[in-house]
Amino acid sequence: MVHSFIIEPITYIAFENEAEQIEKCKEWSLLSDKASKTKAFFYKGNGMNLPCSIIGYVDKMTAVIAFDNEQKHCIHPSYLKEMQASNYGQKNAATAAEETPGTELVEQAAIESSNAEPHLPETELEPQPETASPGEEAEHQAPEPEPAAPPKGKAKKEKTPKLQLPEEKVKMSATVKEFTTVPNNFSDTEDEVVIYEAVSIVDPAIEVGEAWSSHSATLKKFELEIGDTIHFEGKIVTKKLTKHPIPYKINNPAKIQKETSES
Repeated sequence: MVHSFIIEPITYIAFENEAEQIEKCKEWSLLSDKASKTKAFFYKGNGMNLPCSIIGYVDKMTAVIAFDNEQKHCIHPSYLKEMQASNYGQKNAATAAEETPGTELVEQAAIESSNAEPHLPETELEPQPETASPGEEAEHQAPEPEPAAPPKGKAKKEKTPKLQLPEEKVKMSATVKEFTTVPNNFSDTEDEVVIYEAVSIVDPAIEVGEAWSSHSATLKKFELEIGDTIHFEGKIVTKKLTKHPIPYKINNPAKIQKETSES
């Protein structure tokens, strides 16, 4: 059976032996510090419970697992750790989360809910002029412009459409905006990332805006600089960058083409 959710690694570092695998799993907190042998792991999501083995890694943030059908899949170690919990299926059904975090969707719902609150005072103020005396009418009329102002600013946020991101790999383009680092919970060193602007999907045509990706060894070969535009294939998911307001992540960009300036 071929799994449709697969994100295959373009390149990855395979474990040379079980000792190396155990050491890496301890680093990712997938095994206890006292563990002397590996254990069985399972990939859960969308009603599935598939046995898998950890065979290597792409970088510090991306483990590579293999299924019984020999398909390889990239996954964040912390998500794989969550999947080992016995109650993961029940929790996952409530949040509809697989490999991508659902916290951003909850935050968006909370923002939309807060956007609706400024409209409540308008309905409360409407009946007041009908019962107010002539002397009090001016007092009620004066505050009316104040509650009317906030909804104008809030209405702009409500108009921002929710992006329906494709589940499969798609052709995209993006412009390098910034190079930065973010903390890594599994290491004393920080992870290098690239922040992009003017990110767009070719088909279906979707303007994404800003997104980020790991500054992988593949990307480093292109010696990217701020302002460079690249065209590539990859999967984009909802995943907020740590300590940055960037809501989307690009996974495993491949078939990369860097635009060259005409002089």
